[in-house]
Amino acid sequence: MLQRQVAGQLEMDTPMLSKIERGERKAKKEQVPLFAKILKADKEELLTLWLADQITEIVQDEALALKAMQVAEDEVKYQLTKKR
Repeated sequence: MLQRQVAGQLEMDTPMLSKIERGERKAKKEQVPLFAKILKADKEELLTLWLADQITEIVQDEALALKAMQVAEDEVKYQLTKKR
Protein backbone atom coordinates (compact mmCIF):
# COMPACT_ATOMS: atom_id res chain seq x y z
CA MET A 1 0.00 0.00 0.00
CA LEU A 2 1.35 3.40 -0.92
CA GLN A 3 1.97 5.97 1.78
CA ARG A 4 -0.47 8.41 0.18
CA GLN A 5 -3.18 5.73 0.23
CA VAL A 6 -2.63 5.09 3.93
CA ALA A 7 -2.55 8.83 4.64
CA GLY A 8 -5.82 9.27 2.77
CA GLN A 9 -7.52 6.55 4.83
CA LEU A 10 -6.25 8.24 7.99
CA GLU A 11 -7.49 11.60 6.72
CA MET A 12 -4.05 13.20 7.00
CA ASP A 13 -1.53 14.41 4.49
CA THR A 14 1.40 12.29 3.37
CA PRO A 15 4.09 14.48 5.02
CA MET A 16 2.36 14.08 8.41
CA LEU A 17 2.24 10.29 8.02
CA SER A 18 5.90 10.32 7.02
CA LYS A 19 6.77 12.23 10.22
CA ILE A 20 4.86 9.66 12.29
CA GLU A 21 6.72 6.83 10.54
CA ARG A 22 10.08 8.48 11.25
CA GLY A 23 9.20 9.12 14.90
CA GLU A 24 9.20 12.89 14.47
CA ARG A 25 5.50 13.14 15.38
CA LYS A 26 3.24 11.02 17.53
CA ALA A 27 0.06 9.47 16.25
CA LYS A 28 -3.08 10.58 18.07
CA LYS A 29 -4.93 7.99 20.09
CA GLU A 30 -7.92 8.25 17.76
CA GLN A 31 -5.68 7.30 14.83
CA VAL A 32 -4.40 4.08 16.39
CA PRO A 33 -7.55 1.99 15.69
CA LEU A 34 -7.46 3.26 12.09
CA PHE A 35 -3.82 2.18 11.77
CA ALA A 36 -4.81 -1.23 13.14
CA LYS A 37 -7.62 -1.60 10.63
CA ILE A 38 -5.52 -0.46 7.65
CA LEU A 39 -2.53 -2.60 8.62
CA LYS A 40 -4.70 -5.55 9.72
CA ALA A 41 -2.99 -5.42 13.11
CA ASP A 42 -4.36 -6.10 16.58
CA LYS A 43 -6.02 -2.89 17.82
CA GLU A 44 -5.44 -3.68 21.50
CA GLU A 45 -1.75 -4.36 20.91
CA LEU A 46 -1.27 -1.09 19.01
CA LEU A 47 -3.15 0.87 21.68
CA THR A 48 -0.99 -0.77 24.36
CA LEU A 49 2.17 0.23 22.50
CA TRP A 50 0.82 3.76 21.97
CA LEU A 51 0.04 4.15 25.68
CA ALA A 52 3.42 2.71 26.71
CA ASP A 53 5.09 5.25 24.44
CA GLN A 54 3.13 8.07 26.12
CA ILE A 55 4.20 6.88 29.57
CA THR A 56 7.82 6.46 28.52
CA GLU A 57 7.94 9.97 27.12
CA ILE A 58 6.75 11.38 30.44
CA VAL A 59 9.10 9.44 32.74
CA GLN A 60 12.17 8.74 30.60
CA ASP A 61 14.41 11.33 32.26
CA GLU A 62 13.21 10.71 35.80
CA ALA A 63 15.52 8.91 38.25
CA LEU A 64 12.50 7.43 40.02
CA ALA A 65 10.69 6.40 36.84
CA LEU A 66 10.51 2.67 37.58
CA LYS A 67 9.44 3.21 41.17
CA ALA A 68 6.76 5.68 40.08
CA MET A 69 5.52 3.24 37.44
CA GLN A 70 5.24 0.50 40.06
CA VAL A 71 3.18 2.80 42.28
CA ALA A 72 1.02 3.71 39.28
CA GLU A 73 0.56 0.01 38.45
CA ASP A 74 -0.65 -0.66 41.98
CA GLU A 75 -3.04 2.29 41.75
CA VAL A 76 -4.45 1.12 38.42
CA LYS A 77 -4.98 -2.38 39.83
CA TYR A 78 -6.72 -0.88 42.86
CA GLN A 79 -8.98 1.28 40.70
CA LEU A 80 -9.90 -1.72 38.53
CA THR A 81 -10.86 -3.84 41.53
CA LYS A 82 -12.90 -0.97 42.93
CA LYS A 83 -14.94 -0.82 39.71
CA ARG A 84 -15.88 -4.52 39.88
